[in-house]
Amino acid sequence: MRAKIIEMAQHISGLKINFTEDDPRYYVFADLVNDEQADVVIAMKRRKPEAVEDIAARVNKNYAETFDICMQLADMGIIEIKPQEDGTDKFELPIYVPGIYELMMLNPEQVETHPEIARAFEQYTRETVEPVTSIMPMGNGAMRVIPVESAIQAETRKAPYEELSYWLTKYQNHIGIAPCQCRLVRTQMDEGTGSIAEELCILLGATAESAIRTGKARRITKEEAEKVLLQAEKKGYMHQVTNMDGTNKIWAICNCQRDVCLALRTSQYFNTPNMSRSNYVAEVDPEKCGACGQCVETCPANAVRLGQNLCTKKPIEYPFTPLPDDHKWGPERYNPDFRENFENVYDCGTSPCKTTCPAHIAVQAYIKLAAQGKYLDALELIKKENPFPAVCGRICPHNCESECTRGDIDEPVAIDEIKKFIADIELNSETRFVPEKLYNFNDIKIAIIGSGPAGLSCAYFLAQKGYTITVFEKQQKPGGMLTLGIPSFRLEKDVVEAEIDVLRQLGVEFICGVEVGKDITLDELRTQGYKGFYIAIGAQGGRKLNIEGEDHEDVINGVDYLKDINLGKDIKTEGNVVVIGGGNVAIDVARTSLRTGAKTVNMFCLEGENEMPAQDEEVLEAKGEGIVINNGWGPKRIIIEDGKVKSVEFKRCLSVFDEDGRFNPKYDESDIKTVKADKVLLSIGQSIVWGDMLNNSKVELNRNMTAKADQLTYQTGEPDIFIGGDVYSGPKFAIDAIAAGKEGAESLHRYVHPGQSLTLGRNRRIFKAVDKDNLNLDGYDKAKRQKVHLDSAKNNTFSDPRVTFTEEQLKAETDRCLKCGVAHVDVNRCIGCGECTTRCKFDAITIHRKFDAHSYGYENIKPHALKRAISIKVKTALNPNKNSMDK
Repeated sequence: MRAKIIEMAQHISGLKINFTEDDPRYYVFADLVNDEQADVVIAMKRRKPEAVEDIAARVNKNYAETFDICMQLADMGIIEIKPQEDGTDKFELPIYVPGIYELMMLNPEQVETHPEIARAFEQYTRETVEPVTSIMPMGNGAMRVIPVESAIQAETRKAPYEELSYWLTKYQNHIGIAPCQCRLVRTQMDEGTGSIAEELCILLGATAESAIRTGKARRITKEEAEKVLLQAEKKGYMHQVTNMDGTNKIWAICNCQRDVCLALRTSQYFNTPNMSRSNYVAEVDPEKCGACGQCVETCPANAVRLGQNLCTKKPIEYPFTPLPDDHKWGPERYNPDFRENFENVYDCGTSPCKTTCPAHIAVQAYIKLAAQGKYLDALELIKKENPFPAVCGRICPHNCESECTRGDIDEPVAIDEIKKFIADIELNSETRFVPEKLYNFNDIKIAIIGSGPAGLSCAYFLAQKGYTITVFEKQQKPGGMLTLGIPSFRLEKDVVEAEIDVLRQLGVEFICGVEVGKDITLDELRTQGYKGFYIAIGAQGGRKLNIEGEDHEDVINGVDYLKDINLGKDIKTEGNVVVIGGGNVAIDVARTSLRTGAKTVNMFCLEGENEMPAQDEEVLEAKGEGIVINNGWGPKRIIIEDGKVKSVEFKRCLSVFDEDGRFNPKYDESDIKTVKADKVLLSIGQSIVWGDMLNNSKVELNRNMTAKADQLTYQTGEPDIFIGGDVYSGPKFAIDAIAAGKEGAESLHRYVHPGQSLTLGRNRRIFKAVDKDNLNLDGYDKAKRQKVHLDSAKNNTFSDPRVTFTEEQLKAETDRCLKCGVAHVDVNRCIGCGECTTRCKFDAITIHRKFDAHSYGYENIKPHALKRAISIKVKTALNPNKNSMDK
């Protein structure tokens, strides 16, 4: 170890201790600073601008030599230039944080050569700060949250130092912009969370001038700084300022993200919000709240979560986080995994509709907005999770309705019909919601292979971030099974095209008629500059029965049958038709065969009437059109006579699954039924057809031909290949694929940027529904569910006969919502950033000034910290279980 560097570290920290070589205050300089430079640092006073001649006298060097060394140290970021009004320069030695570490990180060549700088920054802010976190007086952390100014404009008690505009005006002639140092640290340590190290750090005053002079920042205007702050708020970042100089001086405004910021980490890791908080606390008005969860997802302290809003048999108690004020504090109180254990919901649960939806759409919230006539706001909210609400409003299995609490009173709310009404705005090109692009990553190309719901969803969310997205589709039209697998009488193609058009407006390019693996390979796409791939080709193949006669040309795979019709081929399905299968696709095939000329249509499936996988309404619609459904029969053979299909022989199915729940049908071979047939349409499941796409790749397949991938990130064995939809899960619904597409987009966003973890800081999207057994549902009205009207002129045609709700019906149906969920703030965790207020479409969450704490200044903090330490010790001894902010 170098004695000179030890002395330098002691001088900067103000501690005469024997540093070890593993101490970040020592090793950050050990391989960077020479003895001459160390002598200059040791000769300087901390946090006081000094003339070069004064420093030179202390180190016995002439002015020129000393000035040259000072400039070297300033370039390193160890000291700062302080330009004077007379045109001369002084120099100042900062403390470690905020100060030296941040400035050192802004020299990119230096950081690349000395990765220990990033490691020291992270270690220092975790280990060295630990002893003071619990005793730090509120308002005196090294960095301090400053509220979103729009959230405090109506406050009469606000102080100037709590307003961003005050600081920008004060330093308006001395503003610089630089990359965020915390994001740079996390990236260098491979701990990035997808919040990329762009220019987000606004430097002010002399620090800005020093950073601009040494190439660490560039000069910007006050107006440009205001735009940076606004964009940061839109991205969900909170503001913090340096907090070492009382209420009259700061030198930086940071735009921080929960999972990367080292200053915010100090309070979140140690569960000591006083280290970060402003004087404000958030509050929710439950009457206004729509339980959308936007405030929850953006809260950097995880202080807001969703709870429930209904009367209960047993009262609901929301816990408050303990604080060091009244509790003994130590590692057992820490939260080192705060980047992994983010919670969306309290233990009491929240709205079942949001919980049950695979995409966790804010159903209650968009119903509330629709009730208020705010249709475009409702559409925007839906599209935060689901880019294709008009599609899903017509084909979704609506699990949300199955779990709707209203169903325990009378009938569930007609959620899908409300969504359909809102989403029909998309069908008009003038009223579509096209999201704002908040990022610009258009120099990065990502390929989406397959244009079904998963691929389109992934493309939408990546395009929203500004990537250059190309979708490759082997068919002649985009849309996958939405376009080619679902008949028009259930999903008219102009609906699909309208929502795909939004992707085109976002800049997504579609290349159709190209099969990846056949017409172009993944390696060829890599040579063209594509940095990541999302494969979502769906389960586009049919399955075989492996019985006699199924190879005849009039025994047709149902998936191919629907595809040919949707592609506009002139298909005639005459005579007696037998459809084998009992799912939604089988119903679609049967109903389509009627529309293409079938004389009779008989469906046969293994399952009993109550076990059929097809949705109940689909079955009812099929029966209403004259389709006969035969339950509990399995095909034995297809009889061919004179080269034509004559009939199908079925055997009685006794059970479909064995005692372990595995598909293992048992039959009564003596109970046989023979049914006349001219054509047989097979719809017994779908298969995945990979072709040559995965040749020479490390992607592994399961026995059912789905690809193996991480269940959270969807990354395969080939690092740049991610998958989603049916090729991962097997055949499911469109909404499941859409949810997977959004997660795939998040993974690809992280993957294509070096230093980003695919898992850290990722919202696991774990939700829990209310305990219905604890609800008191007495006293509600019995308002009838609005019925969907059918256009009789469209019956038995390829047009969708279902008529969208009228505005009057919509109003009546939205009034039936019980408003099960509500957001709730843990005031002990809230740090008063106000970012939640920028997300709320209901003006339901606001912040109010509750405290009057302010910075004492770095040199004056010690006696206040000691006084607080004594106070905490006394209060903890007297009231070990009491928390002063519980009420």
